[in-house]
Amino acid sequence: MISGTEVRDIFLSFFEQKLHQVVKSAPIVVKNDPTLMFTNAGMNPFKDIFLGLKSPNSKRVADTQKCLRVSGKHNDLEEVGHDTYHHTMFEMLGNWSFGDYYKTEAIAWAWELLTDKYGLDPDRLYATVFEGAPDENLEADDEARTMWKKYLSEKHILNGNKKDNFWEMGETGPCGPSSEIHVDMRSDEERAKVDGATLVNQDHPEVIEIWNLVFIQYNRKADQSLELLPATHVDTGMGFERLVMALQNKRSTYDTDLFDGLRGFLENKTGLKYETAPEPQRIAIRVIVDHIRAITFTIADGQLPSNTGAGYVIRRILRRASRYAYSYLDLNEPFMHEMVAILARLYKSVFEEVAQQEQFIARIILEEEKSFLRKLESGTQMFEQYLADNPDSKEVEGSFAFKLYDTYGFPIDLTEVMAREQGRSVDMTGFEQELEAQKERSRKATSVSAGDWVVVNSGDDLPRFVGYDTLEVETRIRQFRTVQAKKKTLFHLVLEETPFYAEMGGQVGDQGTLKCGEETLRVLDTQKENELIVHLVDKLPENPDGTWTAQVHSLRRKKIKSNHTATHLLHSALRETLGDHVEQRGSLVSDKVLRFDFSHFSKVTEEELTKIEKEVNERISLDIPLTEYRDMPIEEAKAMGATALFGEKYGDEVRVIVFDHDYSVELCGGTHVDSTGEIRMFKFVSEGSVAAGVRRIEALTGDAAFEYLDKKAQQADEIAALLKAPKDPVKAVEDLANKAKELEKQLQQLNAEKVSRLKDELASKFRQAGGLNLLAEQVAVAAADDLKQLSFDLRKNQENALIVLGAEVGGKALLSVIMSEDLANSGKYNAGQMIRDLAKEVKGGGGGQPFYATAGGKDPNGIPQALKKVEGMI
Repeated sequence: MISGTEVRDIFLSFFEQKLHQVVKSAPIVVKNDPTLMFTNAGMNPFKDIFLGLKSPNSKRVADTQKCLRVSGKHNDLEEVGHDTYHHTMFEMLGNWSFGDYYKTEAIAWAWELLTDKYGLDPDRLYATVFEGAPDENLEADDEARTMWKKYLSEKHILNGNKKDNFWEMGETGPCGPSSEIHVDMRSDEERAKVDGATLVNQDHPEVIEIWNLVFIQYNRKADQSLELLPATHVDTGMGFERLVMALQNKRSTYDTDLFDGLRGFLENKTGLKYETAPEPQRIAIRVIVDHIRAITFTIADGQLPSNTGAGYVIRRILRRASRYAYSYLDLNEPFMHEMVAILARLYKSVFEEVAQQEQFIARIILEEEKSFLRKLESGTQMFEQYLADNPDSKEVEGSFAFKLYDTYGFPIDLTEVMAREQGRSVDMTGFEQELEAQKERSRKATSVSAGDWVVVNSGDDLPRFVGYDTLEVETRIRQFRTVQAKKKTLFHLVLEETPFYAEMGGQVGDQGTLKCGEETLRVLDTQKENELIVHLVDKLPENPDGTWTAQVHSLRRKKIKSNHTATHLLHSALRETLGDHVEQRGSLVSDKVLRFDFSHFSKVTEEELTKIEKEVNERISLDIPLTEYRDMPIEEAKAMGATALFGEKYGDEVRVIVFDHDYSVELCGGTHVDSTGEIRMFKFVSEGSVAAGVRRIEALTGDAAFEYLDKKAQQADEIAALLKAPKDPVKAVEDLANKAKELEKQLQQLNAEKVSRLKDELASKFRQAGGLNLLAEQVAVAAADDLKQLSFDLRKNQENALIVLGAEVGGKALLSVIMSEDLANSGKYNAGQMIRDLAKEVKGGGGGQPFYATAGGKDPNGIPQALKKVEGMI
């Protein structure tokens, strides 16, 4: 049987022989493109070429691209696991023509590869062609149909509508008609009964699309009109996993050797056999083996799980997998992190970034698993409390289900399962309303409506960045547009050449001015949109066709340069002190502060921080000059030992920044000082955790560092004056702390004596009620711990006793319910259930164990009523 690795190698080798340049996959996480969060199709990395913004290094390219479809228009998440061929993360094999060959070659080579090289049965293949859309003045693709007639009979060439056979990446951008290739993998007996042509694009699990040949010739504008592109292109995408399934004669992509190791791991973990397991367990296994790939590859490309943006999507995928394991496979302990090693081995030859970061990725996943399992436990407790508070309701409120989902990350389908187990349902209409309201709030907060670019001066080349060498330049406006975002109107300009650095690689964008005669525009920020450098200005230019002086805010840029170079020195110092495992995981370089995230699995000690800070300042004092290499071949840069960042996309030629060839050599596109002495000083402000295995350092340089130290010195002088100890304020603080500890001990002793006296007073107040020995009293205590101690002291040597105490502490109400051991063992009463009912009287909530529970509330005036309520309850 042909292996998945061999299938990939044959594809790339075939197109290499057709004079295609084989390129590496771009990262899954997309940067500098506001229309995309993840690479969701093979064409994403080549978008600027299709738009005519960038010239290709080669007019023929082939690759395998890592893709993720879990958000936006292309979202396969809910299908994953429930069918047998959808995936979140998948490989897209592609061949590309940038203004070179077109339909004739694309179709001929596709046929040759599938039937000759891979040996697929031609009688099992079907091709679809675009039937046209008269309402949009789009003609049928008769050219593609004519091409296919050379290889297929008429009954194997099918019409496809605009939804299936007109490819568009998003609301705007490159698009064009497509021709899909489908394969019928059913048995000969089934094929004899039902014509495969009737099953194409009908979601049949064994009649599936494997390759899409897209013929890009249009650009969809913001007003939804179409314009012809300067040149026609070919963009093909073949689902690698589906192709392997067809070539290995499997009924599911999950049955291929791409998933053997992952499936086998779960079988050993659960004792189940995938082939014979019940369908819910089979679905769970498919979900987990799919999702672990998506999680692993995305973290490898630099995206950590978080509560916002792309990080939230990854966290959601991880929790979906964990929830399926918890609900259907009875896996209640973290395990997915162990699967990273399997993926590292499987993909080492093509995506080496996983193997290079195996331990780091596994650690991140482990901590996420632990966190979510804790949330599952706490969510389950909240759910049980809700049921206890609403014993007569047969339906769980949609608002409560949404609260579990939104606030605590509790999956809605798990809420439904738990409700069914208790003979209840969930108000899904109410839940969906809450969910839609949240989505609408999110849309309003993040929606961006951009008008079409108004072209002032057209050009064949990309706008040039000259800001490494100058902060001022005479230039012209190439194009501008108006953008509505977050209820604000913004104005974007693109210049023919610019000294403004666009936000990238952690460095913030430049600010400054554009001047033409008497007119001045303030540049509020500079951002990268694909390959365009976009200037955000405060108004539209009155004279867009004039010559403009572009000037960067020089002092701000100087501070940014100091902070950026300091991050390079810091990176090297961290590796020298902590070890070579340290890798940059993110950064912020602004004019005010530098922030550096790095991989490390423990807190950096004070001694280590002192050593690192001293090392950086020594490098600053050496006044090391900058050595810069522009347009260096990337292989030459790597041979030099240049540090590259995981998740960054580098071209064939790179920029290398060196401060001493034996110390700091990094690939970097940012701005830097001419020599380290310009930084003047480096000072740590904080060190802490960002995520599992990722630490964050914040620091200051230059004037900001001196001001920080001046403030600290001033505070030290003020403390010394307050303590009247100008010579040794540290000893004075130590004496004060020791005195405070002694007073604290005395206070605790007095408190204990007070609680003891109070216990003796209360012991005489037990009375008979409801057949129990009851004590229900409001008491005066100083802290919640005192109330707990008093409750347990009163319980001692009591039989058939129920003790309910209330107290006001710090303006808040506290309640405590505890019962004697024999009463607790009888099962007649449950302290946790009782306290939830009593807590309503003090406008609060609580819980605990069956024999002991506590509650807090914001209304101390309700304590007497809560105590009075006890007698009615028993």
